[in-house]
Amino acid sequence: MKKSGRRIGIVGTGMIASSMAILCTGHGFDTVVLSRSAASSKRCIENFESGFKQLAKHGLATERQVGVCRSYLTITEKYSDMAGAEAVFECIKEDIGEKHAVYRLIEENCPELSAICSVSSSIVPEILSRGIEKYGDRIIVTHPFNPAHMVPYFELCASERTAGGVVEYAMKLLGELDRKPVLLKKPTPGFIGNRLQFALWREALELVESGIADPRDIDACLNYSFCPRYTSIGIFEHFDNGGLELCSTVSANLFPVISDKKTVPEILAEKVREGKLGPKTGEGFYDWRNTDMDAFRERVNEPFWRFCKWDLPED
Repeated sequence: MKKSGRRIGIVGTGMIASSMAILCTGHGFDTVVLSRSAASSKRCIENFESGFKQLAKHGLATERQVGVCRSYLTITEKYSDMAGAEAVFECIKEDIGEKHAVYRLIEENCPELSAICSVSSSIVPEILSRGIEKYGDRIIVTHPFNPAHMVPYFELCASERTAGGVVEYAMKLLGELDRKPVLLKKPTPGFIGNRLQFALWREALELVESGIADPRDIDACLNYSFCPRYTSIGIFEHFDNGGLELCSTVSANLFPVISDKKTVPEILAEKVREGKLGPKTGEGFYDWRNTDMDAFRERVNEPFWRFCKWDLPED
């Protein structure tokens, strides 16, 4: 595949932003990443290089292709360098004030833009576009799962203000990036994926907090029972196949006892108070201090390599 001659902007340098840079350059797009500092730029290029190193290790990219993709990447601290971008992926933290500030800078520096695609995991587009004038009708949510270049699923969400053609453009663009986008019929906080994931997480925390099972036992349940099934069929397919009469009976028995807490469970709040935040602090529900994190990341990515057979650029 040859270079497309098309430009994509990315605001942010975190894991999702770096992953989006891998995805866009890997599909031949001139990709401009907006960074806040030299340190952020360094972190982004390290994550970018690491991602392509993994692709090459699995035989999905040649050294030449990696070099070509790297040549498509520009990391800058100037919004003006994104001029000419057809779309910008906003990949900053979940702070609505900071997002609005970013959108106004995009308006000032990108004269023609088809869409501003926010990777927000919880903020609906009505709030994202509030008070944004020039491009308020082009702001939509395109929520991925990390890492975005490995996990093909994206969920899109528009507002009543979204202009005609914006959703269609974003769906087409993500299709060109070999993603599997779905469109929500209406906005909701958390969209689809996080509502499902956090419902499961809430019940997992309840089982631990109630003394029913330890975290490792719950993870064993997920690894060796129903989670592998859902890599090849969906939950509605599964329960249809099992019989909805049985499903209704079990629902009647379980729904009254499944957790419906509306606040953060104490077992999680306590971990946060103690500074036990996961790998970055060495401990969470697991002790991470002697964990081989490279091996762990291999396990994280293992189910998704089959989706990474891209037609990478050669020149």
